[in-house]
Amino acid sequence: MNHYGGMHYIWWIIWFFFLAWIFFVPTDIPYQKTKKDSPLDILKKRFAKGEISKEEYEESKKILKSEN
Repeated sequence: MNHYGGMHYIWWIIWFFFLAWIFFVPTDIPYQKTKKDSPLDILKKRFAKGEISKEEYEESKKILKSEN
């Protein structure tokens, strides 16, 4: 049985690290949304997109800040 100079063991090591990387990779992968936006963040985004007027934004902001 010839293992081609240890190549057999190198492939096992490569597979081990590959599987470990798959299962233990951090959850904060780029382009993956992990945190939920707060209501105030959502309100700011809606105002920035032009979905709500300045008056609606200010009124909603006061309500949200009073709840905290």
